[in-house]
Amino acid sequence: MKKILSILASGVAGMTIASSAMAEDWDMPMAYSATNFHSEKGVEFADKVRKYTNGKINITVHPGGSLFKGGEIKRAVQTGQAPIGERFMSAHANEVPLLGWDNLPFIATTYEDNDKLWAAAKDKVNAALSDLNLVALYTCPWPGQGFYFKKPVTSSSDTKGVKFRSYNTATATFAEELGMIPVQVEAAELSQALATGVAEAFISSGSTGYDRKVWEHLTHYYKVNAWLPRNYVMVNKGVWEALDDATKAGVQKAADETGAACSAKSAELASWYFEQLAKNGMKVEDAGPDFLKELQSIGSKMTADWLKTAGADGQAILDAYKAN
Repeated sequence: MKKILSILASGVAGMTIASSAMAEDWDMPMAYSATNFHSEKGVEFADKVRKYTNGKINITVHPGGSLFKGGEIKRAVQTGQAPIGERFMSAHANEVPLLGWDNLPFIATTYEDNDKLWAAAKDKVNAALSDLNLVALYTCPWPGQGFYFKKPVTSSSDTKGVKFRSYNTATATFAEELGMIPVQVEAAELSQALATGVAEAFISSGSTGYDRKVWEHLTHYYKVNAWLPRNYVMVNKGVWEALDDATKAGVQKAADETGAACSAKSAELASWYFEQLAKNGMKVEDAGPDFLKELQSIGSKMTADWLKTAGADGQAILDAYKAN
């Protein structure tokens, strides 16, 4: 009897070990502050994944570049240093031009149109990400992009020589076309860059300005709504393919729900951010006609340049978007 009980106990222990081995702990680096809506939705996503996979996947979110800096996240996920992470998609356009699909100036300037553009781009973008050993789980747009300055700006005559924080090739191009000096600065380092004079201006949504309290250093925000860029949550392709079908379905369900909720939150907050900037002393106004005309001209050139580098796939994305 003792021998039988011993065998049974060993079997139960083995089953417990096997069950524990099935559970996976995933670290999820994110580039933006814990209070940013992207990061908050990342936490909600982790909770949903835990629920929908019955605890098989336990995700710990690391916001604010605390685990990997923004510029390191994609490579960390590609190489398996982190199984999952979030990054600004167009930050990788210098490596794969197609991933700049969401930074085409003045093409899709509403949330509805941005969704249509993503629908047109999704399959080709996912194919490009697969080649990078990545799988996109969900994407989420930022509010429309506008310009932050520490002085009034009416045209490019006011921007020459200004040190401009860029976050990808599109923003660097805008800077250069306006006679500014592009400086690569991650969002987590923006406040310090502004305080030390490394950067004096930038283009972004009201969200970044609010998160970083840029009214401590800058005075003007010009609404331009040039584009609605997207962040995306990516998972290592090998890690994803190793999951059983039921677990994949649970993770994807969480992703689909979170992507929709994040987009809705972005739209809800867009005007609120402007109100907060103004409340804290910034002058928030539409860009003047001369400045806007210059920006639109630059935007047309940027789209043409993107089509040259993105090739047939890029043209197919625009054609599909315009057809809907």
